[in-house]
Amino acid sequence: MNSTVTAVGSVRRSLVGVGVGPGDPELVTVKGVRALREADVVVVPVMAAADGSDGGEPGRAEATVLEYVAAEKVVRVVFALNERSDRARREAAWDAAGARVAELLEAHPVVAFATIGDPNVYSTFTYLAQTIAELVPDVVVETVPGITAMQDLAARSGAVLTEGTEPLTLVPVTAGSAALKEALDGPGTVVAYKFGRLAREVAEALRESGRTEGAVWGSALGLAQESIRPASELAEGPLPYLSTLIAPARRGGGRGGKL
Repeated sequence: MNSTVTAVGSVRRSLVGVGVGPGDPELVTVKGVRALREADVVVVPVMAAADGSDGGEPGRAEATVLEYVAAEKVVRVVFALNERSDRARREAAWDAAGARVAELLEAHPVVAFATIGDPNVYSTFTYLAQTIAELVPDVVVETVPGITAMQDLAARSGAVLTEGTEPLTLVPVTAGSAALKEALDGPGTVVAYKFGRLAREVAEALRESGRTEGAVWGSALGLAQESIRPASELAEGPLPYLSTLIAPARRGGGRGGKL
C-alpha cells in the first residue's frame, strides 16, 4: 500500500477502503492490519450529532482501528450515517466528508478508510470513493475485504449459511420488510441487515413464511454487549440498529441433500 512516484515526478495518491469486520478486533485480516499501519492516516466515519459535531464517542470502526494504530494517526470524519429522509442534508454531508478526505489526500499519499464489515457490502466507503474520484481524478482506489456480520453470526451461532446448490439472499430492511418477505418465500438462506427498528415486522414476516424455527439474530457481535438469540425471541420493541438475522434454508434429505 506504500505510495510510489510516477515518471513525471508526481506522487501516487491512494484511497484504501479497509474492512475491519463486525466489531471483534481479532477478526481484522492480516492484510487489513497491514493496510491500516502502512497508511499515512486512517479515516474513521462517525455519526453526526445534533449540532453537526462528531459526537465525541468512538464508533465501532474507530474502536477496532485503535487496537492496531496510534490514536494520533486516526482522523474522524462526520458522515450522515443516520440520515434517510432529508436527501439534501445527506448529499451535503457526503460532499463535506469527501472534501475533507480530498484535503487529506493532498497532504498524505496513502489514506485508509476503515469501515465495519466489508467495504463493498453496504458500506459508506462506496459513496466516499465515488465522491473522491470526482475531486481527485488521479487517485487510485483500492479495497481490502473484511469479515461480514453474517459470517460472524453464523460462526458464533452455529448457523450454516449455504449448502450445495442453495442460494443466499442478503436484504437490508432499512426500507421496509417487503423485500424480506419476498426473500423468505424463496428456497435459500435469507440474511437481514439493519432491521433493529423493524423487529416486529421482521418477526411477523418469519411467522408468515414459516421460517421462525432455526432462525437466529444477533447484535454487537464480539463486543461486551453481544446478544445472540433465537428469532423466536425477537423483541416487540426496537433492537440495536446493526442487528443481523439469519433464516437458514429449509433443509431435508440428510447430509448432502442439497448437492
